[in-house]
Amino acid sequence: MTKLTMTAKFTALAAACSLSYTAAQAQVNGIATADPATAVAASQARTTAYQQINTQYQAALTTINTLQQEVQTLSTQLDANSDGNVTEAEIQTAQQANNPVIGQIQSKQTQINTAIQPIVRAQIYSLEQILADYNNAQQQVVTDKKINVILSPDAFVYVPPSADVTQAITDVLNTRIPSVQYTPPADYQPSQQGQQIHERVRQILLLNAAIQRQRAAQQQPAAPAPAQPQGR
Repeated sequence: MTKLTMTAKFTALAAACSLSYTAAQAQVNGIATADPATAVAASQARTTAYQQINTQYQAALTTINTLQQEVQTLSTQLDANSDGNVTEAEIQTAQQANNPVIGQIQSKQTQINTAIQPIVRAQIYSLEQILADYNNAQQQVVTDKKINVILSPDAFVYVPPSADVTQAITDVLNTRIPSVQYTPPADYQPSQQGQQIHERVRQILLLNAAIQRQRAAQQQPAAPAPAQPQGR
């Protein structure tokens, strides 16, 4: 094989590789991912509404917190092996023995559920207003970033951070709908979609709070070692 032929083959191979890369790149460009629940949870309207709801229902929240602590205290009485964990088997044993603690716990759980209902109702009402404008905010991001397809994060095995436009949608939501109402009408009934997004937002907020607690614990300075007694 002559040098000229070899050069021609390498040139053709390089061109083919370049075309393949360009085609692959074209397939990636225009594809993005977004998580609606995360976008809504991070929005200023959601944050402000939840703060206002907490203020309005402060007395109920205090009652709920007290009841939860009482449930926790009662639950320790069902911990037969004192390992700090009440198992399903221990609960069943207590039920079969007609342990009065079971009834006390159920009563307090009923009180908690009753007290929390208006809070959850107000939260869902505020979230549904944000959801009502989500598609418009998403479309604005699609247009601005020239996106062809948006898939849920679950649809990807791997996705680069640059393909996630969740924060971009949140930014648009903050501009389009900076605040929402949080007091529902008397005849308001939460939608199924509203209930689903409320549960997702609740999980996200719980996870974020756990991460913040972990970071705060890691940032705390270590306790100084006890001083060693000095010998004479």
